Amino acid sequence: MNLMLVLLINTTISLVLVTIAFWLPQLNIYSEKSSPYECGFDPMGSARLPFSMKFFLVAITFLLFDLEIALLLPLPWAAQFNNLNLVLIMALMLISILALGLAYEWIQKGLEWVE
Repeated sequence: MNLMLVLLINTTISLVLVTIAFWLPQLNIYSEKSSPYECGFDPMGSARLPFSMKFFLVAITFLLFDLEIALLLPLPWAAQFNNLNLVLIMALMLISILALGLAYEWIQKGLEWVE
């Protein structure tokens, strides 16, 4: 019963905070606050330039392989377990999934910079 009470209180507090965070910034919107700031001068052009999707894809690819390294780093310490086959199978599954993702991105020409 205590667990249900704690979950209910935590959920209620979370929902109240999310609601406040969603509605509070929308109260004081005016043009001066929403315009870009350029050292006190009026903006010379649009501050929201189009963003190349290639940069985004390179960043996501970097994050995926950085995550792979972070997940594979503890592998030498995991080799000390009694069930070494399970550790190797899990590591090979992780590498296989990431290699399949890399192959898919390569086939879809997501790694080519020239369009």
